[in-house]
Amino acid sequence: MEKTQLTFGFIPLTDCAPLVVAREGGFFAQQGLDVTLSREPSWANIRDKVLFGELDGAQMLATMPLATTLGINGIAKPTITAFNLDLNGNAITVSNALYQRLLAADPVAMQTRPISARALKQVIDADKAAGKDCMTFAMVFPVSTHNYALRYWMAAAGIHPDKDVRLVVVPPPKMVTQLQAGNIHGYCVGEPWNAQAVKLGIGHILITNYEIWNNMPEKVFGVNQEWAESYPHTHQSVLKALLAACQWLDQPENRLTAAQWLAQPHYVGASLEVIKMSLLGTFQYHPDQEPQNLPDFNVFYRYAANFPWRSQAAWFLSQMLRWGDIETAIDIHAVAQQVYRPDLYRQAADALSMASPLLDNKIEGNHATAWEFTEATSPLTMGADRFFDGQSYDPHQLMDYIAAFRIQRRLVTLADLNKANTH
Repeated sequence: MEKTQLTFGFIPLTDCAPLVVAREGGFFAQQGLDVTLSREPSWANIRDKVLFGELDGAQMLATMPLATTLGINGIAKPTITAFNLDLNGNAITVSNALYQRLLAADPVAMQTRPISARALKQVIDADKAAGKDCMTFAMVFPVSTHNYALRYWMAAAGIHPDKDVRLVVVPPPKMVTQLQAGNIHGYCVGEPWNAQAVKLGIGHILITNYEIWNNMPEKVFGVNQEWAESYPHTHQSVLKALLAACQWLDQPENRLTAAQWLAQPHYVGASLEVIKMSLLGTFQYHPDQEPQNLPDFNVFYRYAANFPWRSQAAWFLSQMLRWGDIETAIDIHAVAQQVYRPDLYRQAADALSMASPLLDNKIEGNHATAWEFTEATSPLTMGADRFFDGQSYDPHQLMDYIAAFRIQRRLVTLADLNKANTH
């Protein structure tokens, strides 16, 4: 192995759990790795420290390796991921005041789950008619899974997120204080910062990203491409440790132990009560309601959760194009192939005798319940993959998918995009 002393970055969120479990549970050590975990204040810090080699690798948003490779909002540097850390884990929370306005605007929409943004559209229209300023919503990073889930949810109800509201970036641990101070009206963030607002009685959770897109990919383990090429055996050891940690973490009897590790000040630092809420399979949407069962809110291993599907990378790229984050025509599948590396994942999974998909792409949106994926080294049970608006996504029909967005801010013409993606 080329390198054994490593430093990985993470953000204080419940879904940094695979890294924490790999360290605290001895899975890194079993692979001969001495890993230090570095708590970072923001996703920009994570991006920059990995980019400049201050961190060997890090927990990243699933979109970050793509954005960094393309140089969106920063320096372009080839970055890869061979490992999804988890599925789901985020939610949209609003202030008490906005929640009451939503209830008054459209009680039926607010009682229909998954809750759409229909009531929010009515409140926005009323504010426009009254000459009021736009409301402010926060997300964690410009090119984040949270940003695209929030935009997707809003746009489905006819809200243009670049014209009808103001979107700002707030680091995850600061969301609650910003909501409490009245600086924002709502936010999309990972746990435990939605549950924290509910526990403090200052906010209501409208919808989880699991409800927006069942089993949406969320965080990945990312490294510079040159790092992966310089330390291939080390990288494989890291992937094997994370696979074993995620398998352990998805056993219900281990979740409380994981929550206790996460609650420590040098990791997430929130109360055990708040952290264990979603991690133990329950979710509380409102301060005055009992928690509900939501067993798939945090998925760390089942449903082939750790496999880096190139089709999902292409979906994120479609959203970057939709909202003007990518300003020139790109070959979408070529970028997905460069950044998402299922070949490296399969190598680690094979070494541990774990099943893995034989295909790199799959259609999303056609399964309302669990289903079996047979094109794998052995059959895999997969989770639901519905979008809340009933749409489906076929990675082989990307141009049609992108062209169909009614609300968008695309800066690349369909003609140029078609030309770049004609093979």
